[in-house]
Amino acid sequence: MKHWLLIVGALVLTACSSGSDNKSYYQLPMSAQTGGQTTATQGNRLLWVEQVSVPDSLAGNGVVYQTSDVQYVIANNNLWASPLDQQLRNSLVANLSSQLPGWVVASQPLGSEQDTLNVNVTGFHGRYDGRVVISGEWLLNHQGQLIKRPFHLELKQQQDGYDEMVKMLAQGWAQESASIAKEISRMP
Repeated sequence: MKHWLLIVGALVLTACSSGSDNKSYYQLPMSAQTGGQTTATQGNRLLWVEQVSVPDSLAGNGVVYQTSDVQYVIANNNLWASPLDQQLRNSLVANLSSQLPGWVVASQPLGSEQDTLNVNVTGFHGRYDGRVVISGEWLLNHQGQLIKRPFHLELKQQQDGYDEMVKMLAQGWAQESASIAKEISRMP
């Protein structure tokens, strides 16, 4: 009888612990790419996306959610599948590559005659009012000329939940990538 109670107790403990251990991992979806690969030739313009930095609050594994004007929660069970700064950088390189024809965009240095882009993301989270926030600033070194632009986007989620939040964050990041591409394309 005692043996049977131990087995039931172990099963109950296992059920409780496995129920609270359900983790979900999120990766930013890549937007549909247009055009093919760009090959480096003499006439191409070069852009190195040197860094996309995020603050410590966003650099951890947990997806961040703002619960009030002053309080943020870092999720324990809703996690980024890979570091957020890497996801943002890879997505930015892919988006700029498709939106800047005639440019070679890379996450590695391309030579001495390249433009350099650095992005500092200060907000990339969901919020209690059903919106997502993408904010920060970018700095472009274009032939020795520095161009700095702030950005702040708020997009409304169509549904509740982390899946929708991550999709909307990715959509906002793609919009900001398009804005950066538009600005870069105006450069002489």
